[in-house]
Parts: sequence; C-alpha cells; structure tokens
Amino acid sequence: MLSAFKFDLSHLRGDIYGGLTAGVVAIPLALAFGVASGLGPIAGMYGAIIVGFFAAWFGGTPTNVSGPTGPMVVVLAGLFASLSGDVGFILTAVMLAGVIQAAFGVFKLGDFIRLVPYPVVSGFMSGIGVIIIILQLDATLGHAAPAGTIPGLTYLPTAVADINLSALAVAAATLGVVYGWPGQWGRYLPAPLAALTVGTVLSLFLGTMPILGDIPSGLPSLHLPVFEQSAMALVLEAAFILAVLGSIDSLLTSLVADNMTRTRHDSNRELIGQGIGNTIAGLFGGIAGAGATMRTVVNIRSGGVTKLSGMIHSAVLAAVVLGVGPVAAYIPHAALAGVLIKVGLDIIDFSYLKNAHRGPRWDLALMALVLGLTVLVDLITAVGAGVVLAALGYVRQVAKTQLDDLLSRPLTASSDEERAMLDALQEYVTVFEFGGPLSFGAAADVGHHVRERYRDNLHTIVLDFQRVPFIDVSAARAVETIACDAKRAHKQVMVANINDEIVATLRGLQADCCLDLDNNRFNSREDALRRLSEQLQRHRVAPLKSVTPSVQTA
Repeated sequence: MLSAFKFDLSHLRGDIYGGLTAGVVAIPLALAFGVASGLGPIAGMYGAIIVGFFAAWFGGTPTNVSGPTGPMVVVLAGLFASLSGDVGFILTAVMLAGVIQAAFGVFKLGDFIRLVPYPVVSGFMSGIGVIIIILQLDATLGHAAPAGTIPGLTYLPTAVADINLSALAVAAATLGVVYGWPGQWGRYLPAPLAALTVGTVLSLFLGTMPILGDIPSGLPSLHLPVFEQSAMALVLEAAFILAVLGSIDSLLTSLVADNMTRTRHDSNRELIGQGIGNTIAGLFGGIAGAGATMRTVVNIRSGGVTKLSGMIHSAVLAAVVLGVGPVAAYIPHAALAGVLIKVGLDIIDFSYLKNAHRGPRWDLALMALVLGLTVLVDLITAVGAGVVLAALGYVRQVAKTQLDDLLSRPLTASSDEERAMLDALQEYVTVFEFGGPLSFGAAADVGHHVRERYRDNLHTIVLDFQRVPFIDVSAARAVETIACDAKRAHKQVMVANINDEIVATLRGLQADCCLDLDNNRFNSREDALRRLSEQLQRHRVAPLKSVTPSVQTA
C-alpha cells in the first residue's frame, strides 16, 4: 500500500481535465442517487466525494471514478424502507459494507468475485435497472412514492388516477434532453447536467410540483456506528449485499477501464480502496458507492490517466457542496426522475437481450430468472440462486463432455511395442484412458461405464491417469468403486501414469483399499502390459493374436 502515497505528475494536465469533466457529470447523478436512497441529496454528494476520493487514492485502477451507483442505491432504498428511515442503522450498514469489501481484498477474493457468470451479472444488473425505473414512475407523475419495488408498483394506479401534468412534462423534457443532447456539446456541458438544468428552469414556469427543498451544505458531521440487536440482522444482510454488489460493480468498471487504457488493474487492491472509501463515507453521512462506469469512461476520454483524476473529481464535488444548497433546493423530483430513468435504461443489458435467442437457451433462462428474482424478491437471493444454477449447468455440460470422451475417443498407442502388446493381449485386458481431470459431475457415471465394458473372461483392467492432473473426492470415490467392483468380479486392476498428488488423495481418503498401489502402479502403460504378459506366461496362458485390441478411453 506504500505505492498509494506515490503520485505520477507526468499526466497532470490530462488528469485535471478528466477530473473536472467527471466531477461535472457526477453532480446530477449524486443528487439523484441521494434522493433515491432516502437519505437526501446531500448524502449522495458526500458519498460521491468521499468514496470517489479514497477509492481513487487507495484503489487498484488508476482511472476509476467511484461514487453512488444504481445497484448500491437500490439496496439502500430497500434498507431505508425496512428500517423506517433510521439514518444511524443505514450508515452503519454502509460502514460495515466497506469493512467487508476491504476484507475481500485483504484475503484476495477479488479474482473469485470476477468469476460470477455473465448471464447472472446481466440478470441482476438488468433487474436493478428495472427497479430504478419502477421507483421513479410515481415521481414522474408528481407523487412521492412509497419506498420499495412492490409498494411502488402497488401505488402506481393511485398516481395514474391523479397525474400532475406539470411534473410529467418536466420529467419528459428532462428525459428528452438527456437522450437528445448532442455529443459534441457534451464536452462542455454533460447531458445529465443539461437535462437537470432544463427541467429545473421549465418547472419555474409550470404548476406546483414536489421539489427538493432546503438542502444542508458545508462539511459533514461524524456518525458513529449504531449496534442494536433488534436491527442487526437487517443491517448485516444489507452490508453483505452492498459489499458483494459494490465489488462486482467496481471490478466490472475496472475491466472497462482496462480495455480502454490497455492496462491491467489490481482486483484485490481495488476492493481495499473501495472498502476504505465506503467505510469513511458511512462515518461522515455519505451513501455507499462503487466504481461508476459512465464517469470512468468520461474521465478516460477527457484525458485522465492516474489516480489524481479521480481525486480531482471529488475536489470538484466538494467545492460544489459548499454552495449548491440554495440552487439545488429548486430542483424538482420529476427532473431527477428523468435522469434516473435514463440511468436505469442504460443498466438494462439490451445488447444481450437483442441476441439472446441466438445463444444457449439455458443462459437466457438463467438471466431471466435472476432478473425476476432481483425485481420481485431480493438481490442476494437472485445472485445466490443464479450462481448455484450456473455452476450446476456448467458441471452438467463438462460431465457430458467427459463421458462422451469416455465412449468415443480412440486410444493412441505410444509406441509400436505397445501396439503389439495390445494386439496380443486383447482377450485379457481393457485399457481405460481418462481424457482429462475427472469432475465430480462425471465421476458418478464413470464406474457404471467401466463396469459395462469389461467382459466376464477379462483378466485385467488398466486405468491410465496420464491426462489427469488431480482428482476431487467424488472422483476418488469413483476410482474406489471401479477397483472394488473389479476385485469382487476377480479382476486385476493396474494403474499407469498416476502422479503422487492423486495417490496421496486416494490414500488420504482410504479410497485405495481395493488398489494394490505398491505392486500394481506403473510409470507407463507399456510397463503394465509387460507385467500382465509375464503373469500370463507364468500361468502358461498363450496370448491370442488379434488386429483390434479391446480398448476404451475415458
């Protein structure tokens, strides 16, 4: 972490431009996410400042710009509703989420978090986008919706029956500007800020509608964590969800930054930086944040290269906080809703949905399931179910491939001598050549296929482990089953090319009880076949000549 205190000033000009631009882009988003979380616009600004500063300083992605994001706000809004707006408990969840994230980084779990399958990521991110849109529908109609996805949907008919046309016009205008703002103008005035300005000015000439009202400004106050048994279950659950989602969101943003800058981020260090940022944000009244893709892209395109750009972005927001209160008080909720609807639509993975019907049906079903669970149940259930089902689907596919290989791949003799011995011993031996690592998905069926393929008059089975670097417990039990079934049928089992790690696993699990590894372990198939030939000669059995050996591969 000593490198966190080293600053590269060789790209200072680009970092200043990148930080300034990203800071301007972040202003309307921070205000909107603060309102959506239930803690107010100033909490969104504090979160953007603190998380953005410390994640840039201590993180592992130099160009990353962090701040409040859709996934984090959805969790906070749900927690706000569950705890009846108790700020102390909510900020405690933010602090604990930061501690958990930092622990992820310390224990080097960053690489594992990135292993979440794409359909699962696509499903819960799209679900989050849908939730953000649902939560803003009532605001676009001029109503203050109850917190939560289902309550928001339930209240929607009431809002439709009493539409505030002025608020609807502001929301529509804001959404129109944010989509129609020319790209070249965005270099000087970002589309979200332009849309918020247009919506606010328009609201001054229309009828009454809900506005933000008085907003505190100035420096934040210290909020110490609150621990009470009555609410700790909810707080800990929310903290864990925030930590996991924030980690996934940040590392996905880091991958985008890598692709744009042709660099490679440090996943574990990035999680430590995000954890530090969120912990301090909770202490000073800010909402949780993560790596923000849009703000990171803006930073890179504007010239940001080092961590100074993210820190300058926070400095811009801090300067705004000192004087934004009087101006931001007139921003209508409908204008913020228009900006957030755009954010929600951007999060939904339309690029995958457009082509999903051309890909595997299982992946599409998995994505749809995770999306539905995200919207209708909760995020942790959706991600947990998605990861488990994706893992089971992958294991099933790998197992099928391994078993197909068992039945179809021909054995290739390594030498003319081995081919000659196989031809001569074809009535007495079957060789099973495993084609690679034995997964636990295939292990259960391997023994069945082996039993089916040795004949009653067969003398010996040779198990070739040359392509098997390791086995797990399930595969070890499958080998034990093969050996014990063969022993009961009075067959001899030889093993060839088995490494010491596999032998240690078998012996450690006592799965070698039917294997004589001291006498029937050989360095090659040729050695095993020579031993069998010698045994047959001692018993005065003449090997029969044949051109086709009895061979199976696994």
